[in-house]
Amino acid sequence: MPTFDSDGVRLAYYLEGPDDGVPTLLLHGFASDFELNWRGSRWIDTLSRAGRLVVGLDFRGHGASAKPVDPAAYGESILAGDVARLLDELEIGEADVVGYSMGGRVALRLAAEFGRGLGRVVAGGVGGTGAIGEAEAIAERMLGGREPGNPIADTFYEFAVSRQVNELQALAACIRGLGASAPLDLSFVRTPVLVVVGDRDELARGGAELAASLPAGRYVELPGRDHMSAVTDRRFKEAALSFLDG
Repeated sequence: MPTFDSDGVRLAYYLEGPDDGVPTLLLHGFASDFELNWRGSRWIDTLSRAGRLVVGLDFRGHGASAKPVDPAAYGESILAGDVARLLDELEIGEADVVGYSMGGRVALRLAAEFGRGLGRVVAGGVGGTGAIGEAEAIAERMLGGREPGNPIADTFYEFAVSRQVNELQALAACIRGLGASAPLDLSFVRTPVLVVVGDRDELARGGAELAASLPAGRYVELPGRDHMSAVTDRRFKEAALSFLDG
């Protein structure tokens, strides 16, 4: 797969769909990667069939990309900067964005701090602080320094170790860097944003309030879905496409 250099870090990226389609960025969640988050859930097929050019990357610390082990190499602004450099690398002047969980937070950061060249943004699985509020517990669990007992840390640890491509030290550094990110000023997010959350998602409580606080925010709730199952929901894809095409 192709790679590009983002401020000294080698990152893998992906292009699928019609070359003349509307570029649509897909940004994956923590401890996942582009393939797992978006191909198995059929987002790539859905967007490609809709005539969109799918653009994505494995965030630093994930998938086939380089995996720094220093928390200073991470943070929402740093990950958003990687995405902005990918758009520059591919000479894409404007793109819509669909992000989930960590990817949703990065999408909002991208809209606030690198707003040029963005169309519409779909942020799924995001609400209040979510997993970021448990960043240190998650990091310690990844590094073996904490016994099971924190449900959020345990969930991410079990998910991470289920995939051989993951390196736990890099993931610990990533979540610590994300936890140290400066607060996001949502008033700078001028592009239309759709927030999508499952009604059983304990990691994304406050999604409706988040959408209401955005200058051009909308909210969709998915009945019966939690953090791990919402991304595969057909209703999520339908709401996203309707919003992006609006």
